[in-house]
Amino acid sequence: MKKVLTIAGSDSSGGAGIQADIKTITAHKMYAMSVITALTAQNTTGVYGIMEAAPKFVAQQIDCIFNDIRPDSVKIGMVSGSAIIEVIVEKLKEYKAENIVVDPVMVATSGSKLISDEAQDALINKLLPIADVITPNIPEAEVLCGFSINDEKDMIRAAEKIAESFKGAILVKGGHLVNDATDLLYENGNAGWFSSERINNPNTHGTGCTLSSAIACNLADGYSLEDSIRNSKEYLTGALRSMLDLGKGSGPLNHMYNL
Repeated sequence: MKKVLTIAGSDSSGGAGIQADIKTITAHKMYAMSVITALTAQNTTGVYGIMEAAPKFVAQQIDCIFNDIRPDSVKIGMVSGSAIIEVIVEKLKEYKAENIVVDPVMVATSGSKLISDEAQDALINKLLPIADVITPNIPEAEVLCGFSINDEKDMIRAAEKIAESFKGAILVKGGHLVNDATDLLYENGNAGWFSSERINNPNTHGTGCTLSSAIACNLADGYSLEDSIRNSKEYLTGALRSMLDLGKGSGPLNHMYNL
């Protein structure tokens, strides 16, 4: 059985973060492990509190995993403090972790900022360089490139700009552009597009976490990056098409639609 590690924050409502990742990994018939970077008090209507884990404890969790059940891939989500980012980078380098997918969680679906300026710098300068692929959405890509993105031309320009300081592959998710569910993969100077039908579902809590975890699962299974993205978008489309409707705000996906 393939083994996938998620390093992220806990979502008490179960729709995003560690919980979404574990559900996604399980739905891919793989073994899920977790390093929890923060506890959040949140639900479908917003994030109401964040309690960070101590960096030393984050390091201890990583040690326990790599010294016993080595993961075939690693997905990294919410990392809110620079000290936590530094220990994650240090440990993943020490253990020569493979297939690292980073979802640079900086802006919540609601538009609120989830990360301090100091942590944002550490994320950009230390964490992103060790990733094999990063999966920013439009608001996150705007933070990384420094200008606003309004169409597909801007997406390419943003990817080119981000690629100046990042050697891995960049998947810019176009879901925030009103009329399209088209994503851009930019790798080694080449741009490729991935289109999928836009599902008219207001419940999108945890879509970013879910997609990046699914990509990590596919990479663990030996698929190429392009096939991993294609398969992951298909899985996400199915989870959205299931039309689960829970909570008073933007509700979660049905991660188990295919079981």
